[in-house]
Amino acid sequence: MGLEELQEASERLTAAADETDDDEISDRLRAQADALGSLADGERGPDHGRLARHTHALQEIGADGDDDVAAAVEDALEHVRAYRSTVSGV
Repeated sequence: MGLEELQEASERLTAAADETDDDEISDRLRAQADALGSLADGERGPDHGRLARHTHALQEIGADGDDDVAAAVEDALEHVRAYRSTVSGV
């Protein structure tokens, strides 16, 4: 379990962005998907602080979106948490 968890989260968020009719939520989902995808493609994974910022942003998006968005965000968050559990430190 490694950076592929972040890639999976990115893919889930992109799919959710494609399925929502709310343009603002879609843009926010895509921004997070792009950011997580970039982190997944990097040589070094993100630290706990960066992951916490993404987690917080995703939780806000989930709260602002409809039930389908909330479910997709929670699914993506599970992948972020799975990756985060492999990060040493805090």
